[in-house]
Amino acid sequence: MNLLMKEKSSFSRKFSRLLDRLRDPEWRQYGSLLLMGKLTGVGLLVLAAVLFNPGLLGLTSFAADPVLKANDIVNPINTMWTLVAAFLVFGMQVGFTMLEAGFCRSRETVNVLMECIVDTCLCGLLFYAFGFAFMFSHGNGWIGLNWFFLKDIPATYETSGVAFLAFWLFQFAFADTCSTITSGAMIGRTAFAGDLLYSLAVSGFIYPIIGHWAWGPDGFLATMGSAGNFLPWVGTSFHDFAGSTVVHTIGGFIALAGSIVLGPRLGRKFKRDGGGPMMPHDLTIAASGGLLLWFGWYGFNPGSTLSAMDFEGIGRVAANTTLAACASGLTAMTYGYILSKKWDVSFTVNGFLAGLVAITCPCYWVSPTGSIVLGGIAGVIVVLGVELLEYLRIDDPIGAVPVHGMCGIWGTLSLGLFACGKYGATGPFAADNSAPLAGLFYGGGTTVLVAQLIGSAIVTIATFGSAYIVMWVVNAMGLLRVSAEGEKYGLDLHEHGISAYPEYVISTVGRPAGMAGSGYK
Repeated sequence: MNLLMKEKSSFSRKFSRLLDRLRDPEWRQYGSLLLMGKLTGVGLLVLAAVLFNPGLLGLTSFAADPVLKANDIVNPINTMWTLVAAFLVFGMQVGFTMLEAGFCRSRETVNVLMECIVDTCLCGLLFYAFGFAFMFSHGNGWIGLNWFFLKDIPATYETSGVAFLAFWLFQFAFADTCSTITSGAMIGRTAFAGDLLYSLAVSGFIYPIIGHWAWGPDGFLATMGSAGNFLPWVGTSFHDFAGSTVVHTIGGFIALAGSIVLGPRLGRKFKRDGGGPMMPHDLTIAASGGLLLWFGWYGFNPGSTLSAMDFEGIGRVAANTTLAACASGLTAMTYGYILSKKWDVSFTVNGFLAGLVAITCPCYWVSPTGSIVLGGIAGVIVVLGVELLEYLRIDDPIGAVPVHGMCGIWGTLSLGLFACGKYGATGPFAADNSAPLAGLFYGGGTTVLVAQLIGSAIVTIATFGSAYIVMWVVNAMGLLRVSAEGEKYGLDLHEHGISAYPEYVISTVGRPAGMAGSGYK
């Protein structure tokens, strides 16, 4: 206790002495100098620590940041969006397989399944080796010349911010779609070896090289209309947002070339000759496949923004895609009824598919009302196209040429009519509407329409001509069409050794000729 009292007394005396000294001006001056000296010493010690050992204060010295190019920076949101869209587009292969299998005869179902599956596998490897390089790398206006076997690729594709291999996967799914379109018009009489050969030409050369013209970074249609490039007097480039021309017209007109070279299936009697189309064997599968394709189109069109940040653009594209399909399905059904007095499910399914094909090019630049109008017109075009092929005695079992070829052309040209003058280009962070596209019906004159007409004509003619040569050569080798005996026997049994329905035969009409009890000798 005494010790505690002594300590308190000592502190009180010291504090009183300090107060007395502070009243002395000389002592205050001395105290100020003493305090400043101590603070200076502490500051010098801290500065020395920072200079000679920054880790003592938790500081680290870094080298200067390297200068980054735009295509070195991956945008994770846009990459994920592109991957999800790629998965949806790849899922369209299920829809195509079901659609083609449903519209074919039961005797060739396994053949359809094999063609769709193997085309996908073949396309993937070809697109890895050189297809993607031809289509999307820099080179010249005709063909890309870099990134073969995906060598020396950058972190992202161009300035999209999308990881390079995510973009590759997205575009592989598009290439696979084109190849599958072709097989649909040639089912029932194409030898499997012939399918492999023409698929190699389609996925490896025809699609990527012609596609480069419109979608390549320096393709001559992509740069058309500008000074020093192809047809500068046009005033604008060719536009195809998601592929009415690049995917669907190319696929449709390769299919037309194949159908012409192959000729019709044995027993196919056209209306002019008192017959009609061969009946599909399972419309349930066909209709379900068509709806799966519609679902996959939400990756096909909105995914082509390559940007999850273009919120308004994604919503507009998805809505336009929906409305065009709805309108075209109804107009095809109605026009089909006018012709046959029946509510035809095949016309209705191909009708909404026609609308989806048509809206694929202009989906970013048109209004919802424009989508309905152009989709409704596509529904009529597809029915007229089916009737035209019937008149010309061209056998297209699933309607690939009218749906993809003819409505692909219509959708491409419709941009020059219905572009509403509000929207320009999508971008990695937001839309750029500083240079919007305006069609003829929205005060834009014929500039866009002329560019679309030129681009569509060049792609269509080049595609049909090159595809016809390929089909003719493969056919001259005796590999394109299966033998008459094999076709009568049934492609499933002749080419693959098994029927799709070995234990389930509804009637002898649908039974493959090679099966027991079929009556075929």
